[in-house]
Amino acid sequence: MKAFNLLSVLLVAGSIGVVASAHAQNAAHGAQVFESCAPCHATNGENGAGPGLGGIVGRKSGSVTGFRYSKAMKSANIVWNEKSLDAYLAAPQEAVPGNVMPFSGIEDVRERKDLIAYLETLK
Repeated sequence: MKAFNLLSVLLVAGSIGVVASAHAQNAAHGAQVFESCAPCHATNGENGAGPGLGGIVGRKSGSVTGFRYSKAMKSANIVWNEKSLDAYLAAPQEAVPGNVMPFSGIEDVRERKDLIAYLETLK
């Protein structure tokens, strides 16, 4: 009986490990998610309708030279990291009230995590 219980525990633990790894961040999928951002945001330092996103992770909000930010974004005092990007991408107007980005957010947690993994690759 004990061998059966141990085997059951190992099988369940193995299944949990498979499920956890299946939900790991996927930068390649994040690049696909980014396609909806690309009309306004470049992946380098160039500004368009939105600021360039090259090097966004670790950068302070409202700090790209040459881009005209809203007062809300300039004064937000956010350092973009996984947590702050996730909150912003989920609900931009809640994360930075008064920002002018015409985007309602990404509801799907996996898509946000994958997009953030992709943004982390942009230097």
